[in-house]
Amino acid sequence: MLREILKSKIHRVTVTDVSVDYVGSIAVDELLMQKANLVPNERVDVLNIHNGQRFSTYIIKAPCGSGSVCVNGAAARLACIGDRLIIVSYGLFDESELADFSPYIVHVDSNNHPFADDKKTGK
Repeated sequence: MLREILKSKIHRVTVTDVSVDYVGSIAVDELLMQKANLVPNERVDVLNIHNGQRFSTYIIKAPCGSGSVCVNGAAARLACIGDRLIIVSYGLFDESELADFSPYIVHVDSNNHPFADDKKTGK
């Protein structure tokens, strides 16, 4: 049996831009993607702490180290610059994989840079 389990989470990033005219997706600082073990075009759920909106999209790279988080396309109507988001992805795991698995959890500062403390940055 496969279980859908939290694989990755970027906790409390701040939206730096929104772009309704983009085709879709959420652009996230490549460094945060690496720390959270997320790859381009991976499906993510986005949870907006400010307004309670939740949506699914795919993730794309923003420049590494930029702190950029841009909500694009129709989803841009669900977030505003300055909103705090939680970005999560899930993976399918069989029972044998679960014993040794820990999700990648990334906490960020007010500029969307990951905390240096390993306890807060995940893997």
